[in-house]
Formats: sequence, structure tokens, C-alpha cells
Amino acid sequence: MLLHHYRFEPDTTLFDLELFRTELAGSRSPIAPFKAALGDIQTRLDERFRAGADIRDLVRGRAWYLDQLLAIAWEQHDWPDDGVALVAVGGYGRGELHPHSDIDLLLLLEQDDDTPYREPLTAFITFLWDIGLEIGHSVRSLNDCEREAAADVTVITNLLESRLIAGPEALRERMRERLNADHVWPADRFFEAKWQEQIARHYRYNNSEYHLEPNLKSSPGGLRDIQMIGWVAKRHFGTEQYADIVANGFMNDAELRILSQGQAFLWQVRYALHMLTDRAEDRLLFDHQRTIAEMFGFRDTPERLAVEQFMKRYYRHVTALAGLNDMLLQHFDEAILRGKESLETVNLNERFETKGGYIQVRSRNLFREQPAAMLELFLLMAEHPEIEGVRADTIRLIRDHRHQIDDHYRDDPRHQRLFMAIVRAPGNVPRQLRRMNRYGILGKYLPEFGRAVGLMQHDLFHIYTVDAHTLLLLKFLHNFRKPEAKGEFPVAVALMQQLPKLDLLWIAGLFHDIGKGRGGDHSEIGARDVEQFCQRHQISQHDTNLVSWLVEHHLLMSMTAQKRDISDPDVIREFATEVRTETRLDYLYVLTVADINATNPTLWNGWRASLMRQLHAETKRALRRGLKNPPDRDDWVRETRSEARSLLQSIGVNEAEIDRLWESLGEDYFLQYAPSEIVWQTQGILTHQPSQLPLVLISAPTADMAEGGTKVFIHTRSVDDLFAATAAAMEQLGLSIHDARIATSNNNWTLNTFIVLDNLGQPIRDPARIEEMRQHLVEELDDPDDYPDIVTRHTPRQLKHFRVATEVLIEQDPANDRTLLELSAPDRPGLLARVGRIFMEQDIALSAAKIATLGERVEDVFFITTKDGEPLTDPDRQQQLRERLIEVLGV
Repeated sequence: MLLHHYRFEPDTTLFDLELFRTELAGSRSPIAPFKAALGDIQTRLDERFRAGADIRDLVRGRAWYLDQLLAIAWEQHDWPDDGVALVAVGGYGRGELHPHSDIDLLLLLEQDDDTPYREPLTAFITFLWDIGLEIGHSVRSLNDCEREAAADVTVITNLLESRLIAGPEALRERMRERLNADHVWPADRFFEAKWQEQIARHYRYNNSEYHLEPNLKSSPGGLRDIQMIGWVAKRHFGTEQYADIVANGFMNDAELRILSQGQAFLWQVRYALHMLTDRAEDRLLFDHQRTIAEMFGFRDTPERLAVEQFMKRYYRHVTALAGLNDMLLQHFDEAILRGKESLETVNLNERFETKGGYIQVRSRNLFREQPAAMLELFLLMAEHPEIEGVRADTIRLIRDHRHQIDDHYRDDPRHQRLFMAIVRAPGNVPRQLRRMNRYGILGKYLPEFGRAVGLMQHDLFHIYTVDAHTLLLLKFLHNFRKPEAKGEFPVAVALMQQLPKLDLLWIAGLFHDIGKGRGGDHSEIGARDVEQFCQRHQISQHDTNLVSWLVEHHLLMSMTAQKRDISDPDVIREFATEVRTETRLDYLYVLTVADINATNPTLWNGWRASLMRQLHAETKRALRRGLKNPPDRDDWVRETRSEARSLLQSIGVNEAEIDRLWESLGEDYFLQYAPSEIVWQTQGILTHQPSQLPLVLISAPTADMAEGGTKVFIHTRSVDDLFAATAAAMEQLGLSIHDARIATSNNNWTLNTFIVLDNLGQPIRDPARIEEMRQHLVEELDDPDDYPDIVTRHTPRQLKHFRVATEVLIEQDPANDRTLLELSAPDRPGLLARVGRIFMEQDIALSAAKIATLGERVEDVFFITTKDGEPLTDPDRQQQLRERLIEVLGV
């Protein structure tokens, strides 16, 4: 289908038809000239693509040149009569061919009996294969076409887009007449079938345009969505061009421009993909994104990578196309499926009414005369949850009038009150904000948000654009209000019932990442933006301070839980001092949980949930005790020992044996573990039969516990390279380490505890699997002489297509007389084992570790000392360690 004011004109300098015929006549075999012509045409098209030629000329040009070659090839064969025709169908039938597009051909027969044509048809198809064309073909009679099209919507869709290449045109016309018969997919049935087909296709892509590696053809907003509009219009109107939809009043010039520009951009990207991969590739994979961004002239800037700029343009186009597809299909639905229905009309007020459950304006001039109504519409939808959506004509009016939302509009107190009424509505506020974003209103009213639309960080950690992530975060927050979410998010659900003002949470969520892509700390930029928003919207200073603090510190809780030792009372006191109030803590908790889940669904697991719950509970306890009355470390140790001793005595453990063991453990041990864990470990050590084999205890969370990870406790002689060997052995078991406490008793025995999850991020609960883990670890760790060999055996993992620099930060933790080493590096097999080997080489002792895998990179925190137990303060040793880690992990 042709688009906006475009007409293809063949370029005879690219392919000289008469010269080709002359060469063909002088050749012994026709195969060589055809092969050479196909190669020459594609080479010249690729050269023109690189030179910036109009993509429409290239895509339609390839189809036209192939038409000529196929027509000449047809002439090379003897056909018994005019009862057969060569017809292009599908994408080729539309006259669209990329370098490796499917070449779909229909060999159309007048009669059912194909006997007279079998020999020439076989010879023709064989010839096309011989010259290197990868075709898809079918041989059908007129009756076959009618019968198969009536039975399968895919077949009629393919045949609707047909174009004669060779043979009698009358034969193709007879096929078209048969397909247009009333009993062969009438417009309403065809539309319903194609709509359901699109719904299923979008569902496979999570109904989101914002995929990390989108499919240009099938993802929402992709080429299939454009084609969908054409198919429905062709079936309903019998139109051949998108411009005819404008003439029929179902699309306007501005929308046709969106369609035309979006298709041209996607064609450019698809052509580049086919050319780069030398195959029919529609997935915009990471490694291709970088190459195409450079090919299209994007360059890195201090604020944004070239690939991020390129993907921002991609997302803007597909978002516009997806919105247009939604609106036009709803328009078709109202005209085709429901056009003859008598729909109930309900007046909402003098400006709006609902028709068939969808809201619409009562006057086409409403938004021009009363621009505030563009916000009022969403307020009414928030107040009337029974409204299913917006009528297509009203969506179009919103799109046509949203340009009125400017600084003057935003400064109008009436509009500010309307926006705040939406945010303060009791219903599903995030749903209305998503609708506002879909129709381009949210980015207009909040220009800061508009700048974030389509903005993506090129990594495997942030898998959504900033706007999609933000709206998903708000959706998670709303879902925390539902009782059914209690099983997975018990603390968040309980807190959502207690928060005094949910509107402040929606605002904080809207602004938390709004400063990204603008240079500087996005949290600080967002805090300034939201403070200005609050002042402009007459929000009290108290509430402004809370929202601004939440935006500025929205990463504080996740970073503390992930990178700090939250069993340390000093860490809890420091975090509580920053938070200051229980109200801030509760708001921050639900915001953080939603943020983690909306960033990447693989990040949230039972162990991370347990860390967040522990940090929230310990901080709340500290705040209630009072920041001026922090717990004394000696009191903490004394209370923990007393409770653990009582539990051990209650199960009959000898008190003298307890004292003998505990004398060697040191006070820090009783700060790091809860009484129940101390009981579990003490009992295990005391009942372990003396031998050279290490003690391995494994404890899984019970089946009714949604939070937590599987704990592995290892008690053995402390030897060099033990951590590296343990990490390697766990990787061989397919386990991921999420937390590690590495401790040594006074008599040189390890007290090492690891939190592990399986490769799906779930704790291991199966008793047989746990026993397999225990036996494997005992066998691998029983002989220190084997450790170097163990470390070199790794479980393979998929490597990622990202260049991630290895970064090492070393700073002191004076409160605990140790050094903190923060490592950011590309994820790779055996990484923890390599780190352990480097620590051994550098005479470094490890006391604890926090392990986090974020997409394609790891962000691990190690608490280290020298072998003498002293902090690593020597600058030369620090630099040597830093350089060695970068050398080994940066390749």
C-alpha cells in the first residue's frame, strides 16, 4: 500500500531491462545472468541505502526489479494456455521487499485439474531455486482459493494483497471477485478475527512497545500494526491505499503522516538489520542496536549514548503507531462491529456522556472552547470506574487539541486543581495516568515527564523506558491495595492501608526517575522538579518536604539492604537517622518495593524481600526506641546469647559444651546472627562427628514462607582459597550466591554462611536436592589441595552483548575495623571464584559479602581485612588489589 503522497518511479539506471534481455539471449544457460542480475541489484540497493536514499524507493524498488526478472523467467517456460498466472501475495503482493523478505508467490490455476501445468510449474519453481531465490509458493485453483480463504483468515489476508506478475490479469480479477463474496469473511467477521489475532500477538510481547530487544514486525507498534490497519480498511472499504482511508473519514492527514513516517523509520531499521545479518532478521538485538545507531549517524554525548538516542527515536515512533492503531481499530469496531447496535447513552454532565460504556464529548468544539475538559475527561473516568474507555472520535479530538497544553495552560489554577483531583481520586489513579500518557496528555502537562518518554538506559538491568517503568511502578503501587497481593507482598499491602495520603505516593512515583537523561544526579534533579510541582499545585510545605525527600532518596533503602550489613546495629542507626520518621519509612518501603519490581521482574525474589522486610522492621524498632537511645552493642550481644542459650537448653544441649564452643566465636558472631540461627549452627557443630570432612548444614525456608533464601552453613578448618572453592562448587550446582558471611573462630575454624537461590531466583526446598547440594559441597571442600582445580571448573552461563567497565571502589568501615570493597563488573561464569583467588593472592581475608547480579553486570560488596585482621589502609596495597581485579575481571 502506498503512503502519504508517494509514487514509486523505477530507476532504469539501476537495472537495464533491455541490456539484461540481450545478455540473456547470448548466454548458454539462463541461470548465470539471472544470478548476476539479482546480486548486482541488491549490491546497488545496499549502496544507495548507505548513501541515504529514500527507503521507499529501495523497498518498493526491490519488489519492482524482482517483478521484471520473474516475468522474464516466466517467459522462459512453455505454458500450455492462459489458464495459469503468477501472482505476488503477502508482503511481496503489497510491493514491499527488504533484502531478505519472504518472496510469496501464488501459481493461480483457472481449473482444479493441474495435470497440464505440472511439468512447467515444477520446472519454473526449480529454476527460481537454481538462481538463488528463496521463495514461498503455493499452487491453487480459483476454487481452492475460495475454499481455503473461507476456512482460514490467514489465507484470505495473504490473498487480499495480490499483484499480477505474469499471465492473464483476468484470472487474478476472478480470484478477487470470489474473495469479495459476502460468504467469504464479511467485514465484521474479518475484523473480529484480525483483532483477536492482534490481541494474541500483543500478549506474546506483554502488551508493551518497550521491549529491550523489540521485534520490528510483531511487537506492539511494529509493522504488523500498520499492516493491520491496511487489511481491515481493504476488507471494509475495498481500498488499495492508506490515503483512501482519509477520503473515507476514518483517518486524517496528521494521522496519515504518523503512519507514513513511522513506517519509513521501521523500514530503515529493518533494511539495516537484513543487510547486517544477511538473513531475514526482525529482532532488534543489542549488538545490532549499537551498529545501526552508528550507521544512522547517532553519536555518544556526555548525557546519553548513541544507542540510547537511537532507541529513544524507535520508541517514540512505535508508541505513536501503537496509539494510532488502538484508536483506528476502535473506530473500525464502532463502525463495523457495533455500527448497527443500539448503544445506551448516559449523560455525565453538560460536556460528557457515555455511549455503550465509552466516554465521549457532547460537542466536537468542546476541547477548543474549553481546554480544561481534556483533564476533566480523565477525572470523570477516575470517578466512574464503570467507564470502559474513550470513544475513538474523542481520542482523535484529544490528539488534535493537546497542543493547547502549554505554559499558560499549566499555570492556570483551574487546570492545576483538576490535575490534583485526578491524583487524589479514590479509584485506580495509575490507570488514568497511563491513559493520559497513551493519548499524549501527561507528557504535555508535565514536560519533565514528556522528556522521559522513550528514554532508555542500554543495559539488562533497566528493561523498560523511563516512562514505561514509571507507569508500571504506579501500577504495582495500586496493586498493593488489593488483598490478593498479600501473599507476595505482605508488608507492602499492610502499609498501603496505613499511609495517610496516597496522592503523595503517586506524585513521588511519577517524579522518582524523571531526572534521568538530563545530566547530573537524577534523584536530585527529580527532587527539585517535584518541589516546583508541589509549590505550583498548592501542596503544603510539610507534604512537599515528604515528596521531595522520597524522590531524592528513592534508592536509599534498596542500596542499604543490598550493599550494607543490615545485621550491624550501626548500619540500622545510620539508616534510621537519615529516614527520621516512621511515616517516611513506610512511604519509602512501598515505593522501593514497587521500584524494584517495575525495574526488572527478575530482581524481586524471596531473599531480597526478606532483606527489605528486615531493614524496615529493624529501622522501625530503632525509630520507636528513639535515635538518641541507640542499642548498645554489648546489650545486643548479651541479649542474643541469653535467648540462644535458653533455646539450646530447652532441647537438652549441654551447657558446658555450649560455653566451650562459644568461647572461640567472638562477640561479632552474636551481632551477625539471630538466636534461632545460632541455635541451628551450635547444635550442628556440637553433634558433628569429629573427622576431616567439613560440616555442611542447609536450611530452606518452609513452604509457607514467601520470603527468604536457602542458607548454607560451612564449618571446617580455615584454609586459603576456601571462599573461591566454595563459590565455584556452588556455581557447578547451578546456585547463585546472594549473601555471604565469612567468619573464622579464634581457633581457626570457619563459620561461613551463604544465602543461595536457584537459577530462577527461588529458594531450594526439595529435600533430595538439598541432600545433593550437601554431598557435593562436602566432597568438593574436603581436601584443600583440590581447591585450585575446583576453581577452574565453571558452570557455563549465557554471556551478554554489553561492554561493562570493571570498577573497584575501596573505602574504610571504621566502625567495624575493616575495609569495604565495592565491585562492579560484567557478569561471567566463575566470577566469585576468580575474586576469591585474587583475595588469596593478595593476602586478603574476607569477613562478609553482599552479592547482586543486575542484568549484565554484578554489583558486589566485600568486607575485607588483611590476614592479620587489620583494615586495608596501605594505598599501595589498595591500588595493587584494584589493578589486579580490573586486570582479571575486565577482559
